[in-house]
Amino acid sequence: MKKIKILTIITGAILTAQLSHGESKLTGLDVIKKVYYRPVGKDMKSTLTMKLIGSSGSVRVRKIRQFSRDFGRVEKKIMFFISPADVKNTSFMNWSYDRPSKSDDQWIYLPAIKKVKRISSDSKSDYFMGSDFTYDDLGDRHPNMDTHKIIREETFEGENCYVVESRPKDKDYMYSKTISWVIKGKWIGLQKKFYDEDGNYLKVLKVKSYKKIKGYRIVVHSEMKNVQKNHTTEMILQNVRINSGVSSRKFTERMMRRGL
Repeated sequence: MKKIKILTIITGAILTAQLSHGESKLTGLDVIKKVYYRPVGKDMKSTLTMKLIGSSGSVRVRKIRQFSRDFGRVEKKIMFFISPADVKNTSFMNWSYDRPSKSDDQWIYLPAIKKVKRISSDSKSDYFMGSDFTYDDLGDRHPNMDTHKIIREETFEGENCYVVESRPKDKDYMYSKTISWVIKGKWIGLQKKFYDEDGNYLKVLKVKSYKKIKGYRIVVHSEMKNVQKNHTTEMILQNVRINSGVSSRKFTERMMRRGL
């Protein structure tokens, strides 16, 4: 899928460079596609620390082991909760498709009832495991599911960025719009603001740091803050290994039940 389309991206970059004023010719859709197709390797495994920070400052920490692999037209991800005890052995799996006509398939395994539950389309607006990420946020939304426009260009957090407003084509979608700050040339969404169905500012996703690993730019620290609830979820990625040969057999309901 998106990770193997490096040649397409390089070719597009060359053609863009040949245009007068270079990147000034890009559309909002072009920018979001470059974010979506930014290569991050064929597969990846890592340890994820999730911190849930309440309005009073209380902190809950969860440790997760996660794996992903690109299969061409579908990208598969699976995560296993390691701690604390109340969520240990819970697992979550997401399959994202490189076509706007098919939404992500998602499953969650709940060890208390020993059952794999498929996440329905009606449940994708629910928040995942007490975090500030909905199930839909954990997927990989295809650029063609929204309309995009560049509303300005500016320097943000020391980076030259396109600011892109995106509105869903599906009027019943959980967000009325999002606004993204995308780093020129690096194609990382440095910040993304979400607005609820009534058009009110709901939450913001910020990339705190990223690094190059095996030549790929990988986001290693991010946070989502729900400004309406004053609740924050921090994500810290460690022990990242890229192109290490994650097995295709990892992404099954059997593995969700089996665990690590």
